Amino acid sequence: MSRVGKLPVTIPAGVDVSIEENLIGVKGAGGVLSMAQSRWVRVIKNDDKLCFEPVDDSREANAMSGTMRQLVNNMVLGVSKGFEKKLNLVGVGYKAQASGSKLNLNVGFSHPVDIEMPAGITVATPSPTEIVIKGADRQRVGQIAAEIRAVRPPEPYKGKGVRYADEKITIKETKKK
Repeated sequence: MSRVGKLPVTIPAGVDVSIEENLIGVKGAGGVLSMAQSRWVRVIKNDDKLCFEPVDDSREANAMSGTMRQLVNNMVLGVSKGFEKKLNLVGVGYKAQASGSKLNLNVGFSHPVDIEMPAGITVATPSPTEIVIKGADRQRVGQIAAEIRAVRPPEPYKGKGVRYADEKITIKETKKK
């Protein structure tokens, strides 16, 4: 059995988990998330813990038990604490401004770039060169952060661009004659 799949998911106070025939729903202070249940995994709810067991001894069922466990754990953490990604803008004149559910980026193009945030995702700019993306769904927070970074990824010679806060950029040496 999968090492990750053996670990139970602890349900904190204030989080409600509902298991139906083909849907797992998690409701908490951060919102409501749901996911389709895999046919390879049996989900068992005991008081404040969720256990995941493969249906049979096949390789697919073993792998899916760990995957399902981690996805449900991410949903539980998302509705209780939430997830966030931080981005930094590096470059002369690069700045970001959040207004409502819109993010306006000035990153060296002849025009500003406007990015609309989907429902459930909030964006904040504590300073003009910092962007903080928050939400309950870990996959969507990471996807939006990747899309913002893709507007102007860091270039290897000066390091200018949009980067994750914990990202290390290796600066290349310039070409010499």
